[in-house]
Amino acid sequence: MSDGPWVAHRPAAAGGGGPTVVFVHGAMDRSASFAKVTRRLPDLPVVRYDRRGYGRSAHLAPAADADAEVADLLALVGDGAVVVGHSVGALVALAAASTSDRVLAVLALEPPMPWRSSSGASGPPRAAPTADPGDVAEAFLRRMIGDVAWSRLPERTRADRRAEGPALVADLTRYVGGRPYRPEVLAGRLVVGVGGRTDARHREDVQALLAEVPGAPEAVIEGATHGMHRSHPEATAAVVRRTVERAAGVATLRP
Repeated sequence: MSDGPWVAHRPAAAGGGGPTVVFVHGAMDRSASFAKVTRRLPDLPVVRYDRRGYGRSAHLAPAADADAEVADLLALVGDGAVVVGHSVGALVALAAASTSDRVLAVLALEPPMPWRSSSGASGPPRAAPTADPGDVAEAFLRRMIGDVAWSRLPERTRADRRAEGPALVADLTRYVGGRPYRPEVLAGRLVVGVGGRTDARHREDVQALLAEVPGAPEAVIEGATHGMHRSHPEATAAVVRRTVERAAGVATLRP
């Protein structure tokens, strides 16, 4: 896609096989955050991409709506793939799976559910309509990494992260109106990942999703918080394999 997001493809190592695994990052993140996970999956072909407005796709305007985000993802799924989404990226994955059976299975890592509370208690903090997007991005990262770590970032890095503000604002507002997926079509194709030490808000959202899709397994990554793919790549990769195996099981049931 010449006018689409930046994409990296990695074929399986010699002797490997299985479905392609596509990784979808969350807010104020980029595909490189999955590098430690993908290195532990050498036998699987993987695809990762920077969503519009982030990382190497920072020059692109954020996706106009959820449908546009899904279109970017489905363009990478090909004839069939397992999709791993983290946080807001998990919502993109769930929406794509609700649209196309070419998404063989989804590993949803702590997707937020901002529509569950009109007060915004569920999901990431909302951006004020008049807020400067750069200020929103900076405040978001300060909450994530702390003021001291933010101040130690090179000036160019701080400027680049502030420039991702419009994409963050889109992420914070795009899904407030309602869930972008259909639970009834996710049965048998969903694994939900959660950090064993994640906060109450993320845990509640995970439980809500599990209640919507009966039978979906919960994969607890012990010792991890919301950023499990960064802090616990070995355990996260093991859950990815579990999801690939689930996709293989579903495929054998198809005519």
